[in-house]
Amino acid sequence: MKDTALPKQLDAVSLARDEQIAQRRIRMRKWTIIALRIAVLVIALGGWELSARLKWIDSFFFSMPSLIYLQLVEWFTNGTSQGPLWMQVFVTLEETVLGFLIGAAGGIVCGIALGRNKLLSDVFSLYIQIANSIPRVVLGSVFVIALGLGMASKVALAVVMVFFVVFGNAFQGVREADRYMIANAQILGASKHQVTMTVVIPSALSWILASLHVSFGFALVGAVVGEFLGSKQGIGLLISTAQGAFNASGVFAAMIVLAVVALAADYLLTSVERRLLKWKPAAF
Repeated sequence: MKDTALPKQLDAVSLARDEQIAQRRIRMRKWTIIALRIAVLVIALGGWELSARLKWIDSFFFSMPSLIYLQLVEWFTNGTSQGPLWMQVFVTLEETVLGFLIGAAGGIVCGIALGRNKLLSDVFSLYIQIANSIPRVVLGSVFVIALGLGMASKVALAVVMVFFVVFGNAFQGVREADRYMIANAQILGASKHQVTMTVVIPSALSWILASLHVSFGFALVGAVVGEFLGSKQGIGLLISTAQGAFNASGVFAAMIVLAVVALAADYLLTSVERRLLKWKPAAF
């Protein structure tokens, strides 16, 4: 009788070869994506620059990449009309981080509390909906009037922007917790506090962390809008000053600075999420 089984050595060689091929394809795909991203950026910026130089678009209103680059160089080397650029970034980032931390903490606590208590949910749900329906720009004006042009009004607006996003996700995450796991914990004698800490909060953690990615961007928007409405320093004031001087390059340059800050913050939040959710299977 002929033995059709593959030798172990040949089988190991085949597996190693397949693994090398798979790793090569993964690396190739990664570099392909990077190349395509760079190509899209080059085409977009090149088309913008060419359109402005050929007078297809008015560079006075839409600027062009070369002028935006010169504006950034000017800010980095000589500073802005409000002071060094790093100081404007630091002020806005400080307001954003404070508003993000306060709003996120409040949203998580209130979301879990109302999600676990039906009576509190029924009582406060109407008021939360009313508060959430108020336009943020109106609240920003109120905060500037009540709290002045300092940091407090910007932090307050950032808190409001963050709170409702995190609250909604935390509340829904608590409501979506596995009822069978909660019932089993209660059968084993766990108290309500123990159930909340060991079952409900870990179950809602994915919802909460997902909201943090979005909410930091909202905190940054809240701080910038508050500065735009009235402030002494910050990136929002840079945008407002550039707008008042019809300096389109300054507006776009400030937007680029904001985008860099937002991307750096998103990278940090992603790293934290991976550490906290390392038990979850990787998504393909």
